[in-house]
Amino acid sequence: MESIKPQKSLVEQVYDILLDAICSGEIPPGERLNQDEIATRLNVSRQPVNSAISILKANGFVRDNGRRGGVVSEVDMEQYRSIYEFRGVVEPFAAKRAAERIGDDAASEARDILREGSAAIEARDIKRLLKADVRFHQTIYRWSGNHVIEDSMRANWPHMLRSMTEILRDPDSARQSWDDHKDIMEALLARDGPAAEAAMKRHIGLAFEKTRKVLVPRRGGEPSPEIVRSGT
Repeated sequence: MESIKPQKSLVEQVYDILLDAICSGEIPPGERLNQDEIATRLNVSRQPVNSAISILKANGFVRDNGRRGGVVSEVDMEQYRSIYEFRGVVEPFAAKRAAERIGDDAASEARDILREGSAAIEARDIKRLLKADVRFHQTIYRWSGNHVIEDSMRANWPHMLRSMTEILRDPDSARQSWDDHKDIMEALLARDGPAAEAAMKRHIGLAFEKTRKVLVPRRGGEPSPEIVRSGT
């Protein structure tokens, strides 16, 4: 018997819609969020829009511009560096633990995830691909059996999606990323912890390097972070 899931409040629904639009690039950095226009488009009053924008500001997705509403924040590369350094430690560990704890029914779920990602790439559907990417990683967290990893990574995913959107728009980068996912899944299904750990570390390192190149033009021989060096 399934439990009854509480319905989201109007503020939560508006927040989710705006966050999805920001993460997918539909509302790009620097664009102003006009409360009246958003309220009209979503057919709600200004109050839930105002509250949702306030939460977006608190979470770093929107900044004040001296007027009602706000402006979508630019990407903070230092924040991304910190997130990827964290991922470079946590996700390889999660992959190793998942390989040790993976269930006998995991193969079917793995095939479904990989199939969904490949179909999204072929359809060039960025939102569908982002959802498949999140599902891939969250499945590994779940397989690891470590709920702390699941909870801590959940807070970081909306920020990561902003950079992933730009990377996955390039079909070659998207295919390379999904090939990495296939390698990781292969190691997991073989219950090869060290191979899964190494494949995940390489994947995270390459993902950060792509993020840096897309979001920040290289300046004056800027050194790569430890995560990138360890991932190559």
